[in-house]
Amino acid sequence: MRLKDKVVLITGGYTGIGKAIAKRCVQEGAKVVVNGLEEEIGLALVKELGADTAAHITTDITEEVAPQLLVEKAISKFGKLNAVVNNAAYIASSNITSTEVPFIKRMLAVNSIAPLMIIQAALPHLSAVRGCVLNIGSINAWGGEPDLLAYSMSKGALMTMTRNLGDSLFRENGVRVNQINPGWVLTEKEILNKKEQGMKADWYKDIPDIFAPAQRIFTPEEIAAACLYWLSDECGPVSSQVMDLEQFPMIGRNLPKNWEGSHKKK
Repeated sequence: MRLKDKVVLITGGYTGIGKAIAKRCVQEGAKVVVNGLEEEIGLALVKELGADTAAHITTDITEEVAPQLLVEKAISKFGKLNAVVNNAAYIASSNITSTEVPFIKRMLAVNSIAPLMIIQAALPHLSAVRGCVLNIGSINAWGGEPDLLAYSMSKGALMTMTRNLGDSLFRENGVRVNQINPGWVLTEKEILNKKEQGMKADWYKDIPDIFAPAQRIFTPEEIAAACLYWLSDECGPVSSQVMDLEQFPMIGRNLPKNWEGSHKKK
């Protein structure tokens, strides 16, 4: 078992990628503390995973007391903390015209500031066991789309934080900090969001080649599988690294032959 006896804190762990990570961690021998915003969903997940291997805490991670509460939950329930997965995210559209101050403050609070504060609160315990942090970013961190301006900025900030802390914390505290940047993932919320935007119920079965050469997008379970390496001792001394989980290169991509023509017609 790759995570035997480890205790992992996962924010945004009630649904989607976070839930998949929690389930995979338990399968690999870990105990988990999951966080989210809907109490009933958290209770159901703990029941599914088993009360002896999972605990939950329903709280908004941007609340000032939240980081300490999350860490204390892990320590009081399981006696230690080996890893933090900063997975919780606020995803919403905005561009140069529509981005307003309250909106971008909330975006940065959830996606950039809260993860930093959680690492800060967890650091003494992670240092004691030479633990690790895994930040869940996005390929949009590299620039993003025109209508994901604020979100892309927040994930770019998270990526810079990973690079910075991955160096300083490993040197000073023995704590590894790494990040994965998933591409388009088929979560429950993504299915619902696209339906609300007017797309057909099974939109994910007909993804254009430009977005998915594999004719499909990622599943949460595939992202969770990739997380195991970074959370396990197999990762060794690797720190301060960012890995993109995408179907195509971010630079030097070979666009379909008919893409340019169809683009000009629009």
